[in-house]
Amino acid sequence: MKRPAAFIDRDGTISEEVGYINHPSRFRIFPYSAAAVRLLNDAGWLAILVTNQAGVARGYFTEDLIEVVHDRLRHDLEAGGARLDAVYYCPHHPSTGDAPYRLACECRKPQPGLIRQAARDFEIDLKRSWMIGDRYSDTELARNAGVRSAFVLSGYGRGEWEYGRAMWKHEPDLIRDDLLQVVQTIIGRAETKT
Repeated sequence: MKRPAAFIDRDGTISEEVGYINHPSRFRIFPYSAAAVRLLNDAGWLAILVTNQAGVARGYFTEDLIEVVHDRLRHDLEAGGARLDAVYYCPHHPSTGDAPYRLACECRKPQPGLIRQAARDFEIDLKRSWMIGDRYSDTELARNAGVRSAFVLSGYGRGEWEYGRAMWKHEPDLIRDDLLQVVQTIIGRAETKT
């Protein structure tokens, strides 16, 4: 049976936005992130991280460092009784860096490649699924992948909402202060429909 998924952006959504994370000591999840992911776990939703990591293409860090940071993320969530079902990232940039990372790919958000890969790897009900992020590109990713979009005001969110939305082609389906509020809302809506 297909399950809904919450596709979650990393920097600014599940963890603090500090620019390129070129050392694990700079990575910190928000205090509410484990509670949000635990709610997804308890409700039977898939919790899947999807993130652009063009710092690889730019030469700021290696893919090995991304794995170290994601191991820390998993550990921090597990300490709060939560788990991610999968992590997908794009190390590419269309105009910066050297091969093989200088690439106009299908996995760089807002292209739908990361969500499409997850849909191939898991039985996901995309019509019931959400993309949650703090950038307009996350909203566009949701549209491109056929899922609903939730925009958080953490990270870059508040600035993009207040100063950038006049240029947006599409509004997100849901706007909340943070990841926990989004998850509480989407889980609550799903429960009222069953």
